Amino acid sequence: MKILIIEDDPIIADTVAEALGKWGFEALRVEDYEQVLQEFLRENPHLVLMDINLPSFDGFYWCNKIREVSKVPIIFLSSRNTPMDMVMSMNMGGDDFIQKPFFTDVLVAKINALLRRTYAYVETPLSVIEHGGVILSLNDGYVLSDERKAELTKTEFTIMKILMQHKGTIVGRKKIMRSLWEDESFVDDNTLTVNITRLRKKLADLGKEDFITTKKGQGYIIL
Repeated sequence: MKILIIEDDPIIADTVAEALGKWGFEALRVEDYEQVLQEFLRENPHLVLMDINLPSFDGFYWCNKIREVSKVPIIFLSSRNTPMDMVMSMNMGGDDFIQKPFFTDVLVAKINALLRRTYAYVETPLSVIEHGGVILSLNDGYVLSDERKAELTKTEFTIMKILMQHKGTIVGRKKIMRSLWEDESFVDDNTLTVNITRLRKKLADLGKEDFITTKKGQGYIIL
């Protein structure tokens, strides 16, 4: 299982990564603290270890951003020791709080317990698809970009999901319509055009104009 370490102290991060590696975990470290959410989406980890004091935005901010798109377990690691810090960690969506300094054996035991409780040895499917700064929530049916969100209709969601799952590839209109039929959204060719137009308008409102490109006579593509 993959563990994402969001800790800017290299000594602590290396120590934790080494301990996780001995237990068979794949330990990943965030390197760009301006792009924490993007790195999280790219790696899609099974659990996150989050420091509170970070460059730029703090751990509470990034925990909140991750919670907008995922229910992944998050454990806070911090030298802060006030009850308010612990309360804030839980209120912002954290699942546990471990105060520094800590024994790595205790940390690994908590990670194992949280993973067992969360996944129960069952693979959890991806809950979001991200590309080019656009996030599609597969559970809630909305698109998100930066701080803005747009709700999608069932038909718009299906179209967006197909295009993002095939990003970089031209998807023909017939393929989209067939998927909509299978999803019990019965649309004809004109209705598909209308839905594509509405979807583009919602993406433009999020600052993502031209996110969907038309390939004349072939279909649509997200690059």
